[in-house]
Amino acid sequence: MTDMKIGADVIAADNDKRAAGLAADYQAMGEKLARTGIDIDAITRKVSEFFVAVPSWGVGTGGTRFARFPGLGEPRHIFDKLDDCGVIQQLTRATPKVSLHIPWDKADPKELTAKAATLGLGFDAMNSNTFSDAADQTHSYKYGSLSHVDAATRRQAIEHNIECIEIGDALGSKALTVWVGDGSNFPGQSNFTRAFERYLASMAEIYKKLPDDWRLFSEHKMYEPAFYSTIVQDWGTNYLIAQTLGPKAQCLVDLGHHAPNTNIEMIVARLIQFGKLGGFHFNDSKYGDDDLDAGSIEPYRLFLVFNELVDADHRGVQGFHPAHMIDQSHNVTDPIESLISSANEIRRAYAQALIVDRTALDGFQDDNDALMATETLKRAYRTDVEPILAQARLNAGGAIDPVGAYRASGYRAKVAADRPAVKGGSGGII
Repeated sequence: MTDMKIGADVIAADNDKRAAGLAADYQAMGEKLARTGIDIDAITRKVSEFFVAVPSWGVGTGGTRFARFPGLGEPRHIFDKLDDCGVIQQLTRATPKVSLHIPWDKADPKELTAKAATLGLGFDAMNSNTFSDAADQTHSYKYGSLSHVDAATRRQAIEHNIECIEIGDALGSKALTVWVGDGSNFPGQSNFTRAFERYLASMAEIYKKLPDDWRLFSEHKMYEPAFYSTIVQDWGTNYLIAQTLGPKAQCLVDLGHHAPNTNIEMIVARLIQFGKLGGFHFNDSKYGDDDLDAGSIEPYRLFLVFNELVDADHRGVQGFHPAHMIDQSHNVTDPIESLISSANEIRRAYAQALIVDRTALDGFQDDNDALMATETLKRAYRTDVEPILAQARLNAGGAIDPVGAYRASGYRAKVAADRPAVKGGSGGII
């Protein structure tokens, strides 16, 4: 890494203020965990090896369907976005890869690779965009894309996804995520069966173009932008798609794409059981696809999702390697701080799941001891694992308190001076 945006001296100075406190907290926690037979250093090593990709679009200011309020120092293009992503990785040491969105992030792959290398970054899953119209496209996606009634519009959407694969292959990516806004707003507007047949046929053409070592992630969403029906509305339909397409096709679970109170951890367990869990878009929500910071509304649910992931790893499920990505974008926080926070909360849920007493949990489940089974999970969830997270960051050269170090660096003010301010607001999410 040769182009770090925050000076090492800034991080070191901030760490120096917190090192003694961390050492004391880490030792105390290690002694407490040792009494239950848990080696804190082993847990810290596992946490240090857990990474989550950041979304390129997440470092910009998001919005709602009604308004978007520009922030200071917003990235102007993908290279600014990579600078911001590099800061997140520099401080957290948890986000070494960036997930790109085409055509928003389209640029010369050689230039992208070179820029990322200077920041110690790589590239995760590619994301196509056929849910909005690009300035130069021939056919509109107003009435759908991969399931559109018009063959020429479907062909345009297919070719766009194939282009995303080609760009990603040049960048070292190994997956394509496909989410479409196709659906209907009125009963009778669309024939459910014929529309789904067209979607499957389009996805099959994309699937054929995957390199041998790639995966195709289909993503379901209950509603929005279509509100009466969506083409991939739930995990069952998503599973049917993955089964129909073939072994390289898997399901991506976005934590915000479900009705309130949906048992997402059970969905995760089902997809693991049948070998079709491709990965996650981590965020949080109160009402729908709110794209809030991970763990900000329902941290216990995030923990329960990770409990299923750690359980699968504990059982040695074959071919189990889900992709972990953040997908969030809001307008009331500094997006870099929010992504730092989310990366930390995701690792927190993972660390808590690692200290679940699985032997005891299995026994309580087999004995139908509901109270002690749930208390076993709660005991791990109630454990403050912050010393583990901070030590993992410190060991890797990051910040003990990444938000504190970020604020001390003055990075936002510096980029605000270099990046022209965006005037006025606009409708819609970026």
